[in-house]
Amino acid sequence: CVALCGLIIVSPLLLVLGLLVKFTSPGPVFYRQTRVGLGFQPFQIIKFRTMVPDADKRGAALTAGRDPRITTIGHFLRKTKLDELPQLIN
Repeated sequence: CVALCGLIIVSPLLLVLGLLVKFTSPGPVFYRQTRVGLGFQPFQIIKFRTMVPDADKRGAALTAGRDPRITTIGHFLRKTKLDELPQLIN
């Protein structure tokens, strides 16, 4: 219930951020990755995409500083941690 209320409250912000991601770089709006949770159960995380598509194939697994694979809006989203908001869906 709390996550649903949070999603409703921040939905205008999510819409604006999603449009910024979509119109500032090609590729999907969201990044999905399988992670391991409680009891070693796999689950999908959802975040706003902050890197170019196929970034994992274009360089190292970890990013640092001004990695050229991070998009312009991606730097802002990472700095403010707004790329994490879609995790309310999880």
